[in-house]
Amino acid sequence: MLDALRQKEKAIAVIGLGYVGLPLALAFARQFRVIGYDISTDRIALMQRHEDPSRELGADAFAGADITFTANPDDLRAAHFFIIAVPTPIDDYKVPDLRFLQRASADVGRALKPGDYVVYESTVYPGCTEDDCLPTLEQTSGLTLGRDFKLGYSPERINPGDKDRTLVDILKVVSGSDDEAAGVIAELYDSIIRAGCTSRRVSK
Repeated sequence: MLDALRQKEKAIAVIGLGYVGLPLALAFARQFRVIGYDISTDRIALMQRHEDPSRELGADAFAGADITFTANPDDLRAAHFFIIAVPTPIDDYKVPDLRFLQRASADVGRALKPGDYVVYESTVYPGCTEDDCLPTLEQTSGLTLGRDFKLGYSPERINPGDKDRTLVDILKVVSGSDDEAAGVIAELYDSIIRAGCTSRRVSK
């Protein structure tokens, strides 16, 4: 997987291009081929003009990035490593709204192929990745975790508005569904995170 990504034979897809997903997608796009996916056509149009809808990044952040922005979920089929970074807002009762997460999981599931990886960056409660997201991935793809694809979790670690400690300057924590997954995910993130990565086996 890693060699194919480095040689741009395979692509990374980042799903959800908000204040977390867009900087991540652009950081990867300096070394890898990236598909940036968001359900908002208006946001996609801005990013295609090198404008950050969140107003966190300048036009220079897009320079030299090997990235295709799209609102068409069919385009995800060209990717083999998926990173889901959609919002998980909470309601008045502090209950997280998982609708964006479930929609993203279904979109990825329909694009998932044997040998692919899926990593969740969205902020979720313990067990959400395995109990809520994994069943959607397996149901929509017809594939099985472990036998057909790998799963990981890497909580978002970005401070909006902080121009001194950006994404690449904050230690990244990653996990995987098995030792191989944890190693591959950690190595991929380590290629863009100057502060380094720490990994563990069990996904959240």
